Amino acid sequence: MQTNIYLLGAPGAGKGTQAQLLVERLQIPQLSTGDMLRAARKEGSELGQRVAAIMDSGQLVPDEVVIELVRLRLARPDHQKGVILDGFPRTVKQAETLDQMFQAGGRTPLTVIAIDVPYDEIRRRLQGRRWCSKCNRTFHVTDNPPPAEHAQDCGVDANSLEIRTDDRPEAVEKRLQAYTQQTAPLIDYYKSRGVFHTVQGMGPIPEIFAAVSACITQ
Repeated sequence: MQTNIYLLGAPGAGKGTQAQLLVERLQIPQLSTGDMLRAARKEGSELGQRVAAIMDSGQLVPDEVVIELVRLRLARPDHQKGVILDGFPRTVKQAETLDQMFQAGGRTPLTVIAIDVPYDEIRRRLQGRRWCSKCNRTFHVTDNPPPAEHAQDCGVDANSLEIRTDDRPEAVEKRLQAYTQQTAPLIDYYKSRGVFHTVQGMGPIPEIFAAVSACITQ
């Protein structure tokens, strides 16, 4: 039986952390549109250059670009037992398109879990977030500093970690505004389908994960 999960929440709410824990528990892949978009940007293709310009401005990438990336990923063999969606859908239009993809592919409907975190805490988290471009791991200057062995493994010490362009204050404010205007309406969309759950995203990670896991078994 497929297990398809969508983690909904503002940027910095902890979706990626919870997604990784679910990957370990359920042994199904995480589909992170953020990772896919960053990979496209790194490739330097025409599409990647478009993505880079949009991300640098703090705006959302157009639906047609994200949808095509997701469509290709869902067709892969390792996504047939289920998938954990992180960062998609972001709009009702994307959600409707995703529903059509699932129906056409005979996939089990999504379980939607919203991770609720106040915006002031979101700002604090994102301002302290750092990224290693070599291993693609994300850290935080106070909450999750890189272990000593990270510098040995990657050759990148804590002072050399990068701040993503879309984590800078001006971009963060645009992302939060875009979330409020475009993504928050998804709550009503999924509530109407009876697949929506909410967990509080404050507190120890294991406690949040226990709450997320409880939603999946309901």
